[in-house]
Amino acid sequence: MIRLDKITKLYAGGREALREVSLDISPGELIFLTGHSGAGKSTILKLLALVERPTRGQLLVDGRNVGRLAPAEIPAYRRQVGMVFQDHKLLEDRSAFDNVALPLVIAGLPRREIDKRVRAALDQVGLLDKERQPPRNLSAGEQQRVGIARAVVGRPRLLIADEPTGNLDADLSLEIMQLFRRFNEVGVTMVIATHDLALAGRINGRHVVLHQGAVRSDEATVTVPAPAAGRGVR
Repeated sequence: MIRLDKITKLYAGGREALREVSLDISPGELIFLTGHSGAGKSTILKLLALVERPTRGQLLVDGRNVGRLAPAEIPAYRRQVGMVFQDHKLLEDRSAFDNVALPLVIAGLPRREIDKRVRAALDQVGLLDKERQPPRNLSAGEQQRVGIARAVVGRPRLLIADEPTGNLDADLSLEIMQLFRRFNEVGVTMVIATHDLALAGRINGRHVVLHQGAVRSDEATVTVPAPAAGRGVR
């Protein structure tokens, strides 16, 4: 599905964020990107979302070099990618329902389809009963789940998450990771950047360790399933 082929990314002043990184991401994989701050985790996610372009190398999706897409082609590409952020990026003046609906409204879907998809997404993250609540009335964990519902409501092929548990306590962090795992189990390809090695180690998946912009190790990790923490996908 996705191949990073010897990608190098340079920023202003010649700072090298990535150095000849090569990764193959198969459909349905769950990948954790780990490593020290500045190792290149967020840069890979930005490349996958086409927020950034490679300086050298190729980003191939289904054999197509998407790193060379014209600006007019990028919105269609991004509709295949769901994004989850550490700080939620929710609109404070809109309800949970309206926050989740936003990508579908922008895509021009009919209202009936929007209503159906949004309620299904909120139900999947256990927040259907909070659909009319603004973000300020929700806990940190609930806000993050609204962000996840917004990311999956467009039925993306790829879901990327940048430190999605960075602002949560240990129990909520595990709940969010288990939620990601459940979406992955129904076929969503996922790439998650995290500094929390202990947490990532509790979830079955592939672990790619970055160091100074290069891949240090790449291996699958199989764990004993952890007990459910709190309320997850129903």
